[in-house]
Parts: sequence; C-alpha cells; structure tokens
Amino acid sequence: MTGARSWWGWGLEEAAYEGEALAGIGGMLAHRFEVEASSPVDPVDPTGVALPAPRVQLPEALADLASRDAVDRLRHGHGASFREVVRALHGDVPRPPDLVVRPRHRDDVARILDWCSDAGVVCVPWGGGTSVVGGVTPPSEPSISLDLERLDAVLEIDQVSGHAHIEGGAMGPAIEARLADVGLTFRHFPQSWEFSTLGGWIATRAGGHFATGPTHIDDLVAAIGAETPTGRWASRRLPGSGAGPSPDRWLLGSEGTLGVITDAWVRVQPRPTSRVQATARFVTFDQGLDAVRALTRDGLLPANCRLLDPVEATLAGAAPPDCTHTLLLLGFEAPERDLTAETNHALELIRGQGGEVVDGPTARRGDATGTATGGAGAWREAFLRGPYLRDAVARLGGIAETFETACTWDRAHELVATLRETAQRAATEVCGGAVVSVRTTHAYPDGVAPYLTVIAPGPRTTGRPGPAVGRAQAAAWDEVKVAVSEVIDAASATITHHHAVGRDHRTWYDRQRPDPFARALRAARSELDPAGILNPGVLTDAAVGPRSNA
Repeated sequence: MTGARSWWGWGLEEAAYEGEALAGIGGMLAHRFEVEASSPVDPVDPTGVALPAPRVQLPEALADLASRDAVDRLRHGHGASFREVVRALHGDVPRPPDLVVRPRHRDDVARILDWCSDAGVVCVPWGGGTSVVGGVTPPSEPSISLDLERLDAVLEIDQVSGHAHIEGGAMGPAIEARLADVGLTFRHFPQSWEFSTLGGWIATRAGGHFATGPTHIDDLVAAIGAETPTGRWASRRLPGSGAGPSPDRWLLGSEGTLGVITDAWVRVQPRPTSRVQATARFVTFDQGLDAVRALTRDGLLPANCRLLDPVEATLAGAAPPDCTHTLLLLGFEAPERDLTAETNHALELIRGQGGEVVDGPTARRGDATGTATGGAGAWREAFLRGPYLRDAVARLGGIAETFETACTWDRAHELVATLRETAQRAATEVCGGAVVSVRTTHAYPDGVAPYLTVIAPGPRTTGRPGPAVGRAQAAAWDEVKVAVSEVIDAASATITHHHAVGRDHRTWYDRQRPDPFARALRAARSELDPAGILNPGVLTDAAVGPRSNA
C-alpha cells in the first residue's frame, strides 16, 4: 500500500474522486433525482479541529509507544461507516481517543492491557480502521486506541502443512506478497483487503469475496493467539479437534471484547493458475436465485457466483444503462486442474433454470488472481471503488450506504423483495427519492447472502457546510437502516452476514442471540476483563473501572 491514508474517509487520498469526476457524479445525482446539483463539500483541515486535551498519560516505561498528535487521534476516533465518515468530513469527531498507542510486540500489548486495567482506561483495538458498524469508535470514557500496525510480520510459513504464522497487524497486501514468494495465497479478500488486517478479519468474522467454499475467515484459521487482561490466550495448531468447545471460535467475532488478537496460524494454499469465467442473464432476479441454488445444491463451488439485479449491473458497468436483465457472474478457479467439465455442468444447470449464457466461457492459464474480464472485471473494479463513490456522494450532500444479511433458501425470494421495497420506501420518505440495487455476495447449499445498496439525494439542508449538515445526513441514513433492520429481524435472518456487530447492530444482535448465550458471553468477558476496559459497548456492555487489587 502506497500513498497517504484519508483521515476522514476511505482508503487513499489520491484515489478519491475529485475535479471533473466528482462533478460528474454530482451531475448524475442531480439528473436522477431531479434536484439542483450540489457543490461538493471539501473535508475540513484536520489541523484546525479543536480536540480536548488527553485525559490520560502512559507510565514512563510505555510512554514512547504513545501518540498525542491531533490528526492521529482524529483518524482513530471513527471507523468507516457512512454515519462516521460523513460526520468526520465536517470535522465532527466527538470522542477521539486520548492517546494512540502502537505496541512493538505482543509483550507490549500485555503491559498496556495491564496498565489500562489498573487505571480504568478503555482500550479499543485497532487494525485498519475499516469497520463499517461502529466497531472501533471510542466511548465517552478515557480511552486509548491500540493500533497494531507494528505487529505486521509473517513469522513462519509451513509449506508441508499449508499453514502460515502471521502477526495480527499484518495487512492484506503484505500477507499476499510474502506468500506469493513461495507460490502460496491466503485466498481471503474482503472489500477492505488493502487496508485491513488479519487480526481485524478474525475479530469481525470477516468474509472474503469468493462466493462459495472456504472464504470466511472461520474456514481459514488454524490457531489464534491473543493477549487478555488476565493472561495469554493461545490455541494449539491442529487440522481439527473434538476437544470441547473451540477456543478459536470464542475469539472469532469477539470484536476486541475478549482479548487483543496478536497472531494466528492460518491455512494457505497454492496460488490458482487455472480460471474460467462466464456471464449469464435471466429475465427476473428470482430466476437467478433459483439458478444459484441449483449450482450450490449440486455441489459446485464456483469462486464467483454473484447475482446482480439490473440496477446493480448498470451501476457497476457490467451492463448497459438500458439493462433489464439480472446477470449472474460465474467463475471457477483451481491451482492447476482443467475446469472445463465443471464449467459446462454449471452452464447446463443455469440453462435449465431459464438462463442465457451471454459471455464465455473464457479460460485462462497462469496466475489467475485478479484477472477477471468483461462484466465480471467491471463489477470487480466497481466493487473496489465502491467506498470511494460512497465518500463522493457524502461530499455532495447525498446518502450512499449498504446493508447485508443471509437467510435460508425457503425465505430468500420473499426477503429480497421485502428488503428492496422497504429500503426504497424508507429512503424516499426521508430523502425524496432513492436508487436501490440488489446483489448476492455468498451462496451456500442451504441459503444465500443478499446485499443491498441505497443511493439517495440526502436531506435538504440550508446554511453553510458544518457538523449540522453531516449529522442530518447521518440521521437520514439511520432512519433507513432501522427500517430495513426491523425487516431482517422479523424474517429471522441475520443482522449481519460479514459486516460484524459493532455498536450499530447491537439492538438487533441482542435479539438474535439466545439469552443464555448472552449471559455466558457476559460472564466470559467479566472473567477475562474484570475492569471492563476492552471495547465496551460492542457485543455486550461493560462497566469500566480501575481493577480492584483486593
């Protein structure tokens, strides 16, 4: 990763939409929603944002790990949800951490947690800061942001077992570059891959963008090491085990509440050198869903099996503006084997569900990573650029955000239709209009993960740009988010398939989990973190206070 990270928005400053590109987006929004084009808001100068003085100070033995720099604190005072970035755009970061602390090795992490527990100072673990659900937002109590960027090494590669031992602060590009040296890949590529870390993926139960097969971080972890306020937590590296509840399963999805993930052994594999892709179209989205179900129920494991409704296909550039069909982007990959037979079988199943193959199949040999072309390539590029588009719309006064879920096949058709209708209605009521697109991200033999994008003109506000404007945009999205979340909950679908819980999903997560499990989770958290300093407010509440030495 090269270039300066944006302090308020997504990714790299140099990759943001500016100039004619930004004006073009504004023109399209104005035309689509029949409103006057808005002038883009320039991000405030972070050096001019007044911050409260730090309320805490590390002891001398740890002081060289801490930063009091104002811009550093601002950057660590929010995550990457629409609500957070649109407020940060206007300089509205209400609770920056008092310090940003960067440990050099895991022993530093243990010492920092020990001090936080004694002092009653909140510790919010920080990987890449890409949480879209309020997972890294500091609470009101005195706090530090524990940035693990220095713990970024690939410690060991076991090519015999297909494992790699990697520190928790290592980011996606660095991991892949090191593994590529020996012909391997981790094969975990979330949308945030360029800016997120192994520890963050584990803590949030991240999902990669491969549609089937081993794509979730759950599938790829062999052992996890973490520091907790009460001691080191490290599991054995094993291919499988029946020895009681899995310690790794406790840390997967723990979101920094049970410990700080410092390292992990993960499963790696040979880099793919064989790839086939094709595109099919359907008259309706429901037909496409039936085809995806047929593929997964027959045991096929395509790397790409992404269903795009006409709006999504058009927005991504995978189809022309007058597209009325649903597209299915299909791709298979393997280290070496010929993929002709399974591709032909998949296309036969697709045709049996009313699909028409409109592109491919196209086969390639050699390193196949990131080589999609045609509609699939266009969608991939739009997928990676999506967060930058979201930030551009925020600067233009609009709303652009997503939500996702998963449900079993028996409810899929009805849930997708209800979510689309609810998002369209809620956003239109709040903002006067909306564009809603639907795609699927992951497919399973027993269900599917729908993903919806909402773009709206935003609330009409008057006056100069400032915090009130950003808060109005955030509040407008909140109304839409609540409406669709209630539909998800009523359908007994999951409130999050791969975006994690954070603070934004707590209301619905509390309903989704069984009450006895909630009590067990609170008890485990209390045992591991008696002072309640680890990311309070995420998953469960924690009463923060200095550790008792009684």
